[in-house]
Amino acid sequence: MSAIRVMGLLGALLASGAASAAELVGDGARGQPLTTLCAACHGPSGNSLVPIFPALAGQGERYLNQQLLDIRDNRRVVPEMAGTLAGFSDQDLLDIANWYASQKPTPGEAQAAAPQRGQDLYHGGDLALGLPACSACHSPDGAGAALAGFPRLGGQHAPYLIKRLTDFRQGDDAAAPIMHRIAAKLNDDDIAALAAYIQALR
Repeated sequence: MSAIRVMGLLGALLASGAASAAELVGDGARGQPLTTLCAACHGPSGNSLVPIFPALAGQGERYLNQQLLDIRDNRRVVPEMAGTLAGFSDQDLLDIANWYASQKPTPGEAQAAAPQRGQDLYHGGDLALGLPACSACHSPDGAGAALAGFPRLGGQHAPYLIKRLTDFRQGDDAAAPIMHRIAAKLNDDDIAALAAYIQALR
């Protein structure tokens, strides 16, 4: 599958989910007080200190909002967050997303012996496996494409990335069929190599 086709399909999927929030405007000042409970796992400013919990600081508002909606509405299952968002309105979630998007992310630590395979997959994909380059959607520096809803990956914790890619591979996230098709072609070593490279990307 070409990178252009992947981006087109992802854009279409995200557009349908974001349409309901199109008329809403995020207000970070209102969203910040709503993140008190979130801070326990994701840190006060969205820079989590526990590697299994994702860093949210600097993540794109559109992507974060869609994930919060999916978790609240049970399209994405995150056991640690079960019921946490049940009482939040669409506006609340957009305000939270806006606040986290405005925070400065902390650079991830480089792993001493990150395999070359991770860099090769991220920037070049694997033609033999039919894998597009991760950078096609997530940008060469890992900053993502906020307006298109493609998430920031650079600096994200490697353990979280390994879990997320493994979940994608197993089809555990019904809201991300495109990532399932991609991750299904990755073995454990590929996933570990990608996670190590992406954590150090900035």
